[in-house]
Amino acid sequence: MSIDAGLAKTRGSFLSRLFGRAADRPVTPEWLDALEETLLRSDISVSLVDSVMLQVRDVVADRKAETVPKVLAAVREALVAVLEPGERALIAGTGTPRVILVVGVNGSGKTTTAAKLAKRLRDAGETPLLAAADTFRAAAIEQLEIWAKRVEVPIVSGTPDGDPAAVVFDAVQAGIARGNTTVIADTAGRLHTKGHLMDELSKIVKVAGRARAGAPDEVLLVLDGTTGQNAIIQARQFTETAQVTGIVITKLDGTAKGGAVFAIADELKLPVKFLGVGEKAEDLVPMDPRAFVNALLPANG
Repeated sequence: MSIDAGLAKTRGSFLSRLFGRAADRPVTPEWLDALEETLLRSDISVSLVDSVMLQVRDVVADRKAETVPKVLAAVREALVAVLEPGERALIAGTGTPRVILVVGVNGSGKTTTAAKLAKRLRDAGETPLLAAADTFRAAAIEQLEIWAKRVEVPIVSGTPDGDPAAVVFDAVQAGIARGNTTVIADTAGRLHTKGHLMDELSKIVKVAGRARAGAPDEVLLVLDGTTGQNAIIQARQFTETAQVTGIVITKLDGTAKGGAVFAIADELKLPVKFLGVGEKAEDLVPMDPRAFVNALLPANG
């Protein structure tokens, strides 16, 4: 599924209500106030809205954007600039196999993201190996095993209530022995408010480094795009515990407000690397900042 198709519902709940029929009418102070309120309601952070509105008011004052469509173009460029910085390609890694940890809270789409990422790599000619290290939930192990069969990728599974770090260690060692190019570990779906679970994540990071020097190469934080500002709170907690290298935003095919994507990228200065735009195995797509912004704010209204 494309970014544009995947964001159809999100687009309807974002700024399209304000810009949906962007006639070539003049911009008024009242309209600018409505724009600011709509940005805030879409879960863009206050600080980022302030920055965007400052840019918008500057172009209006300089008579560079006197109509609604031209202001919309200015908003688009400001939002693209938020998402552009950072390397969005997966980190190559310092050794073989490359080790990717997938972290996030239960219900974020973390486990399915790990499987979909494995499929992307397999389709690209790699030989990925999955690690079912979410041992706190037997259902998570079973879910990833089912997905592994579906996407035709081998898997190393832990046992319910087993040591998650040990599963990651075993998977990396297996990847070395088998010659796999990448190990993708689905870690425990810890609640970010549970200290002992965050400690477990820290342990996994250390053990991965013992299994292969320099690992993990990538720590992808999966966030549910429908949770709005709570996703930002989660992101802060996880980045304090693990060296998160990139973000994956899921469930953008639902009714997500969409603004949290910009708020997270702006606050954490981390690249959004992938978007989950559907339930199928191929519905994990690389982030394309301009395509993402244009899908939310279509030029043709």
